Amino acid sequence: MKSDSSVIRGRYLEDILDQPRALRATWDVLSDSSAFERIRTLLGSRKFERLVLTGMGSSYFASHPLAIECAEHGWTPILLETSELLHYYPHLLKPSTLVIAVSQSGRSAETVRLLEGNAGGHAVVAVTNTPDSPLATKADVAVLTKAGEEFSVSCKTYVSSLMALEVVSAALCGKSTDDRLQELQVAADAVEQYLREWEKHVADLCEALQPIKDIFLVGRGSSLAAVYTGALTIKESDHFHAEGMSSAAFRHGPFEMLRPELFVAVIAGEQRTRALNERMAAEIREAGAHGVLISTDSNDAACRIPTVPECVRPIVEILPAEMMTIALAALAGREAGKFERATKITAVE
Repeated sequence: MKSDSSVIRGRYLEDILDQPRALRATWDVLSDSSAFERIRTLLGSRKFERLVLTGMGSSYFASHPLAIECAEHGWTPILLETSELLHYYPHLLKPSTLVIAVSQSGRSAETVRLLEGNAGGHAVVAVTNTPDSPLATKADVAVLTKAGEEFSVSCKTYVSSLMALEVVSAALCGKSTDDRLQELQVAADAVEQYLREWEKHVADLCEALQPIKDIFLVGRGSSLAAVYTGALTIKESDHFHAEGMSSAAFRHGPFEMLRPELFVAVIAGEQRTRALNERMAAEIREAGAHGVLISTDSNDAACRIPTVPECVRPIVEILPAEMMTIALAALAGREAGKFERATKITAVE
């Protein structure tokens, strides 16, 4: 790494490097949890007409894989930010609605309002990192991640939420949660494998991002979790402009912006749309922009993710974006993830 782009080590970087431990802790608590049996009991005791998936920020984005699997197994999921649900879709909150609410703190302003009184009588399954939070204590079923305390920008709580939501998804879809947990057991090792080379990844990305003015992250399907979370993480961590959107949406307008100062990270994603994403990455490079493919066989080592089961893929897809946050901070000579205006818990709507 060049002397003028040295990493300022801080607690956010420590949290990134702590993700393997956090995932192991989450796996342990999930494997010993009775929450999934309680979800099955809840489904057997009430007839639910709709499924609402809600959260804010990365907690909201983490529900994309859950939405897809539930749709494939007979549910009609409605994915809504909690703020929008409260103010514009409150009519959905009826006894026939099952709400899956994700909040790492469990006490953000919107989450607390969702729980106040529960006038609609809707059932709530919570996914949270904080056992004594309003969300954990007032939900019908609480699925705890226990990823540990986090300094600022969500990283280890995000991947732990993804892991928990994968098991929630199995329970909602009538699949074996034991089998899902068995698949998820490799997640910590896969993340650890990638992070062993974090300094090289950051150095490579410093070189690639040096002339860049704007960043796009694009993908399809369950990869939208990493797309939207990655862009948000870059903005929060680095005060650098980044956008996340579907690969299809990128063609409908932003494709016109392609120029050498534009960096586009395309997540290859699952097999059904991989060819479309690979073609887009190639076209981006042909147009003169800096296009990279985040995949198991990427030409760029920092964007090469481990080969894992499908339910683990959304977890490892976020890793290159996390490395981008450290590289951008190094180039700017600042500490990544150090808040100047925001707070860890958003207590004001």
